Order: sequence, then C-alpha cells, then structure tokens
Amino acid sequence: MKISRAATRLTFIAALVAASTTLAPAAYSATTLQASMAALDRSAAIPGTSWGVDTAAHQVVVTADSTVTGAKLDQLKAAMAKLGSTARLERTAGTMTPFIAGGDAITGGGFRCSLGFNVTRGGQAHLLTAGHCGNVPTTWSAGGQVIASRVNSQFPGNDFSIFRFTANVSHPSSVDLYNGTSRAITRAANATVGQSVTRSGSTSHVHSGRVTALNVTVHYSDGSTVTGMIQTTVCAEPGDSGGSLFSGNTALGLTSGGSGNCTSGGTTFFQPVVEALNTYGATIP
Repeated sequence: MKISRAATRLTFIAALVAASTTLAPAAYSATTLQASMAALDRSAAIPGTSWGVDTAAHQVVVTADSTVTGAKLDQLKAAMAKLGSTARLERTAGTMTPFIAGGDAITGGGFRCSLGFNVTRGGQAHLLTAGHCGNVPTTWSAGGQVIASRVNSQFPGNDFSIFRFTANVSHPSSVDLYNGTSRAITRAANATVGQSVTRSGSTSHVHSGRVTALNVTVHYSDGSTVTGMIQTTVCAEPGDSGGSLFSGNTALGLTSGGSGNCTSGGTTFFQPVVEALNTYGATIP
C-alpha cells in the first residue's frame, strides 16, 4: 500500500502531539495549588522551610535550608509525597532567618535596619520598613537624630511596619543606589514570577535577581512564620531588613529574611508592599 506524504506528515504530527501531551507537566489550578499549600501548613510547618506558588510552572515550590535534615527532612518528604507532582522540593544554602541589622540605614532599640519606602498617609510623611524591625524600637534615628516614631508594626504573620516622620528631614520618594545616585519611585505594584528585580539595603547595598514564587509561607529558624511573601534569587544580609525591592520606578516589597549571603548567593523573601500600603491607607509617594 502506498502512503502519501500528507499522511506521513499527519502521522508524524500526531506522534509529536501525543509525546508532548505525555511529557508536559499538568497545569494545576490555583485551587489545587492552594489546597496543597494548606496541606503543607498542617503537616510540615518545620523551621527552615518555605512554600509558595510558581505560577509559571503551575506548581508549589517547597524550599528547605541546610538545617532541614534527618527526621525533619523525612517529615517534609512524607508530606510532599501525598501531594504528587503539584509540589517540588528545592534546597538552599545557609539558614532562613529574618534579617535584623538594611536602602539607607535606620537605627533604634540597639538594632540597625533599612528604610523601605517613603510614603504618605493622612497627608503626612511616613516610612515603611519590615515588621520584625519595627517591633523593637519606638523611634528610628538616622544621621545622629531621631527622625520617626512608630505608628504600627506587624510581625509575625505579616512583616511590615509604619513610622511617622517627626524631624524636618528630606524624604524623597526614591531608593539609594549606593553609587551617588538614586532611583525615583513613582508607583507600587505586585510582583510576578520571572520578573527581574533589584534590592537596596544598608549592609550589602544593591543586588538584583528574579522572582521565583509568590504567596510564600516561610518558617524562619527562630520559630516565627510569615505568609504571602515574594521569593527571589536576590541575595541579602543582616541589616538589609526592611530595605526596598523594586523594578524600574515601581515599589514591590520590603526585605524580610532568607538564607545565604551576597558572597555565595542565597534566597531572600520580601513582604509585598501593596499589602502594607493597603493596610495602612498609605500611598507612594
């Protein structure tokens, strides 16, 4: 029997379609992925772990730091085994901790953190920084003078705080690039997976990377847990906490914590700034 070229091409195309259907990962729904995360919340709340949604891969990405070994790792893997291919495991160097020590430096209560973004609330100038920074001091100082007093701080759960400027100091809506220039910040938005982002902090200054997951739950090594975080490949170090995550002229987040450092690299988590702005009724600039 003679087989036409058209039939051969159709057979070849059908084979390709069948192969791609077999090999392609399932595109799980947001509801399914949220259910997987909820299951992890119940059975794998282990210090040194985090999980969030990789919207590009349609999976929950579970990250475990270097402290998750032995029985803890077995517990995590057992919980993940029940989720099938809805979740994948990644390892990260170092220990997941909130960074306490960060854009321009602000100090208070014996700690140093970083200012995140200057904002307006009720017609008055305020600043945003991390909640685990804001829980400790009632005021922040910079340049040898008290510049702001605490209005509210939320940590754990969330990781943001707001302070009202009390000193006559310049507070432009910009981020220090640590090269003698600054980047104007004109708006705020939510991050997206795969987005190229930059962070500024008072310890390690300016570093860039990309967003790898959203709505991430992080179990820090000190027992505190934060939810709804942005996970990135940007490095950070103690003192960078509260500092700015941005893309172009857009504010994205406040540095929360992570693992690794800016020598060997690491994973860093950020509090979405839109949530903080909405909570406080604040705007940029």
